[in-house]
Amino acid sequence: MSNYANPEVLVSTDWVAQHKSDPKVVIAEVDVDTKAYDEGHVPGALGWNWQTQLCDTVQRDIIPKNEMEKLMRDGGISNDTTVVLYGDNNNWFAAWAFWQMKIYGHKDVRIMDGGRKKWVAEGREMSKDKPAPKAASYKAGAPDQALRAFLPQVQDAMKNGVAMVDVRSVDEFTGKILSPPGLPETCQRGGHIPGA
Repeated sequence: MSNYANPEVLVSTDWVAQHKSDPKVVIAEVDVDTKAYDEGHVPGALGWNWQTQLCDTVQRDIIPKNEMEKLMRDGGISNDTTVVLYGDNNNWFAAWAFWQMKIYGHKDVRIMDGGRKKWVAEGREMSKDKPAPKAASYKAGAPDQALRAFLPQVQDAMKNGVAMVDVRSVDEFTGKILSPPGLPETCQRGGHIPGA
C-alpha cells in the first residue's frame, strides 16, 4: 500500500484488530442496511445504515451538514477522532461515508482494506454487541465542493476530452439491471452516461 498517494487511508485488518479498543479510534460498519451488522461485526464498531443515515433520499444527495454533525456526535466522534470505515459489498457504502466525511472536513478517516468480507474470511472476532458511545462534540466544516462533480462540470469535462469511467458492473452499464443483486433499485433509469 506504500505506492498510494495517501497510504495511511487504507488500513489492514491487522491494524484494525490492534486499534479496535483505542479510545481515539472509532470503527463503523456502513451497509445498505444494518442486517449484516446485526448478525455480527468488528467488536466495538458502530452500525451505520446507508439508506437512512447517509443518504438524503428526497434530494438524492449527501446528508446535510447538521445531520452529519448529529451522526458524528451520536457515534462518540469528535473532530480529532480517527474513524475507520468498512462494510459489505466491497466497501461501497464505506467509501460513500468516507467521501461525505471528507466533504465536511473530517481530517482522519480511513477504510479497512477488504472490508467485512476479508475480516470474516480471516476468522477474526465478531460481536453482536452494539456500543453505546458517549456523545461527543462535533462541528462539521462547510461542504468542500471541490470534492464533487455536478452535471455541468461533467458535461464540460467530457466536451474537453476527459474520460468518464463507469465503475459499475457490465449489467448495470448496459441497463440490463438497475442495481447490483440484493441491493435496492435507487436509480431512475438504466444504462450509462453517454461517452462513459
